[in-house]
Amino acid sequence: MTVTLKTEFDAVLEPLGKDAAEFFLAASLYHAQKISFAAAAALACLSFKEFLFRLREHFGRGLIVTDEIIEEDLETVAELLAEQA
Repeated sequence: MTVTLKTEFDAVLEPLGKDAAEFFLAASLYHAQKISFAAAAALACLSFKEFLFRLREHFGRGLIVTDEIIEEDLETVAELLAEQA
């Protein structure tokens, strides 16, 4: 799919640097929890650290950690510990 932006976006995106549109689209998909952090960083053509920095720079926070993610991680840890016992 090819996306064509309205020319009005030029004035907003230009001061934000090269590939700003790709970054903000990837960041929006990440914040909407449609894609993972790693997928968003890859779509924005940024490293993990660069993407995290830009999220913090423009959104005031980087990683999104929800209750569901924490619960899944705790369950995974519990399962791994049970397997080792």
